[in-house]
Amino acid sequence: MNSLRLGIIGLSNGNGHPYSWSAIFNGYDPGIMRSCPFPNIPDYLSRQRFPDDAIPFAAVTHIWTQDRTVSEHVASASRIAHVVGDPRDMLGEVDAILLARDDAQNHFSFAAPFLNAGLPTYIDKPLALDEASARRLVALQRWPGQLFTCSAVRYGSEFQLSEEQRQVIGPIRFIQGIVANDWDRYAVHVIDPAICLMGKPPGVLAVQTWVHDGVTSLSVAWDNGVQGNFSTLGKGRDAPLALRIVGTHGSRSLVFDDDFPAFKKALEDFVLSVRTRRPVHDVEIDLAVVRLIEVGRSAV
Repeated sequence: MNSLRLGIIGLSNGNGHPYSWSAIFNGYDPGIMRSCPFPNIPDYLSRQRFPDDAIPFAAVTHIWTQDRTVSEHVASASRIAHVVGDPRDMLGEVDAILLARDDAQNHFSFAAPFLNAGLPTYIDKPLALDEASARRLVALQRWPGQLFTCSAVRYGSEFQLSEEQRQVIGPIRFIQGIVANDWDRYAVHVIDPAICLMGKPPGVLAVQTWVHDGVTSLSVAWDNGVQGNFSTLGKGRDAPLALRIVGTHGSRSLVFDDDFPAFKKALEDFVLSVRTRRPVHDVEIDLAVVRLIEVGRSAV
């Protein structure tokens, strides 16, 4: 099997994915990675076994960030061969793009040249902050599945329900999600996996949003009989990334606590979509997530 060449684009404020995603493919230099400005990344990478835990038959070969010094540090830490001076320098040199920035307002300008060129593109969460912007990106696809996006949290084993667990709690009737930090970048981490747990994106019957003391909350009633409440707690408040699932017979608390396997599974699914040129999940889920993010922003 031929190895895929991936180009990675970074770096937005507070987002260390160029370091971690590249390392999941390439392995990393422990000495250099220790100076990564995101200390949780060398921490969880050190608990893996490389090269055994790397994704095979693909490598991040090119990187661009807005700061050449940062690009060179990521490249050294995560063993990326080429630092480019402009993202478009990757055209013709890579097979797919990892847009590892979570500043959604800039996603279109970064992604458009690659989608227009036919390159599969993974866009970091959230895809967009409003449905019109999300659909504008989706419309650039040359084939269904060319654009891949998600909160990698949806892939975490902590946020899965087995068939046995579903039988114990009964049909889902209520989902509560809480996460630290701001609504625009972090609400996706509870809304995305919640909708995935329901299997398909339901229609929205009613919503209510409010902000108080830095906390943004959204309550929603769906046409499948499920209600949800999602809250971001603002900066400076430490809280677990968690879902509470309530069914007709019982309930279950789900707490996310391991980044590496979730990131790896998301990246593996992207690689699968690149190789097969087929979608690996329903874009309607992505649009449903963005619609709720947009509604929540109306309260800010």
